[in-house]
Amino acid sequence: MIVDCAVYRDGHRAATARDLSDALARARAHEDAFVWVGLSEPTAEEFDSVASEFALHPLAVEDALHAHQRPKMEVYSGALFTVLRPLRYDDERATVTTSELMVFIGDGFVVTVRYGHSATAAEVRRRMEQTPEVLRLGPVAVLYAICDSVVDAYLDIAADLQVDLEELEEQVFAPDGSGSPGLAGVIYAFKRQVLEFRRATGPLTEPLARLVSGRVPHVNPSAKPFFRDVADHLARANEAGDGLDHLLGDILAAHLTQVGVRQNDDMRKISAWAAMAAVPTLIAGIYGMNFDHMPELHRTWGYPTVVGVMAAAVLWLYLLFKRRGWL
Repeated sequence: MIVDCAVYRDGHRAATARDLSDALARARAHEDAFVWVGLSEPTAEEFDSVASEFALHPLAVEDALHAHQRPKMEVYSGALFTVLRPLRYDDERATVTTSELMVFIGDGFVVTVRYGHSATAAEVRRRMEQTPEVLRLGPVAVLYAICDSVVDAYLDIAADLQVDLEELEEQVFAPDGSGSPGLAGVIYAFKRQVLEFRRATGPLTEPLARLVSGRVPHVNPSAKPFFRDVADHLARANEAGDGLDHLLGDILAAHLTQVGVRQNDDMRKISAWAAMAAVPTLIAGIYGMNFDHMPELHRTWGYPTVVGVMAAAVLWLYLLFKRRGWL
């Protein structure tokens, strides 16, 4: 569905339009005007009128109608097509939620298509309507503002992930040994969230590099410094994502090592107790054999003597294992 359609002239909202043909004609009648159409999860029928009015390429239309596109930028005759993946981080659930935002810019028009629960386009429109000095730069200013908003959100999410990672690290390396084997699942789930973060930030590097180069149609070379700033922020987000992934790998390895050490400690304890139980079992087994000529067998103090030997042997083993740290 079309959530907003407006004509902007000289950086100000001139009118809200209902007819796309009339809006585009009014925008192209002035050099300092353009029309901005915002759509949310459009159907093929809803998008058909927009595609035909702005002469969008069929391949770009196909991508715009199907979600789950990776971040990219493609140049078609008459339009520049860019796909971004805005992210949101739920701190309580420790989950990264992904949405999609597609941007078409061309001669006198901007078309944004969103999938998922993302308010990026609406927030950018509201913010730019309050800064006409930026909006008057035309469609490329809208593309810059959207890229800037998406990438700045990446940095905020990276900071939130870093805080949660530090808390997870404290649990793994708790001095009281409270880290349980179940933490491996928590670490792996967190690693999946970082992977989702990197899937959004990594592929966006190449499109921004092309925008910085200034050799992209519909992008004024004067916009290069703005996109360079966005690319710098994206590089920081990518570095943060790589750092989080490496730290999580190290934390997972350390946790599994701790689990292995605890299991070895348990095996040593089990072996020590088994050894202490084996000595009296051996002696009792020998005296349980049907022989007449056994030491102390028919003496009054024979039974207490054998039991005492058992106790002394078990005590000696206990002290030995205790001194070596097995118990």
